[in-house]
Amino acid sequence: MGMIELRTPAEIEEMRPAGRFVASVLEATAAAAGVGVNLLELDALAHELIRKAGAESCYIDYHPSFGASPFGKVICTSVNDAVLHGLPFDYRLRDGDLLSLDFAASVNGWVSDSALSIVVGTPRDGDLRLIDTTQRALEAGIAAARVGNRIGEISRAIGDIAKAAGYAVNTDFGGHGVGRTMHGDPHVANSGRPGRGLPLKPGLVIAIEPWFLETTDRIFTDPDGWTLRSADGSRGAHSEHTIAITDGDPIVLTQRD
Repeated sequence: MGMIELRTPAEIEEMRPAGRFVASVLEATAAAAGVGVNLLELDALAHELIRKAGAESCYIDYHPSFGASPFGKVICTSVNDAVLHGLPFDYRLRDGDLLSLDFAASVNGWVSDSALSIVVGTPRDGDLRLIDTTQRALEAGIAAARVGNRIGEISRAIGDIAKAAGYAVNTDFGGHGVGRTMHGDPHVANSGRPGRGLPLKPGLVIAIEPWFLETTDRIFTDPDGWTLRSADGSRGAHSEHTIAITDGDPIVLTQRD
């Protein structure tokens, strides 16, 4: 594990504009996502909002070890059996599509990262249940993000919600530290044991991001080199907030209206 950075209360205040901006872009792109709308149009909308705000994309030049090439777009659009890192492409949304939007940006040198899932047009009950489970798991994870607990308490809270709903949990990709860059330590797995991992201290800023697939915990990388899809074609959903741990309640920096 690399260095864990704790932020001062003043720095957490400085992070709020990034959180508000990221929340606003997710709201705008989710509102724009309708039947017949192209994923590239959603990316163009996010790009324009970044430009207007004088913000910086965390994705466009992003090239980690698991990515085939720099991402090249500014928002992740994962549809149906895609759940993470969905690279926007020339695809028009269809009635009943399950769309996950994941967005991170830097404002004044501070990053926030957040995600949500929606159904375009007519929803299927299974999709609504899957989305609701990720949202409840996110809330449970945030509730466990308190001084005196460890990362393991957050992980267990998320995993318990998933398992109670009958979903398996993949721990390859999960939450992470957030600060001047998008991904830092610690890793926050979506399942785990209490009493394990880093002790939570005031000033720790992390993204918590439950994502579940309907009938598997196995994923593979699409030929685009980025998009992660379920191994069995079942659908996925994803919910994420950037939060700051304090002496009291955690602050949800990416809270949407």
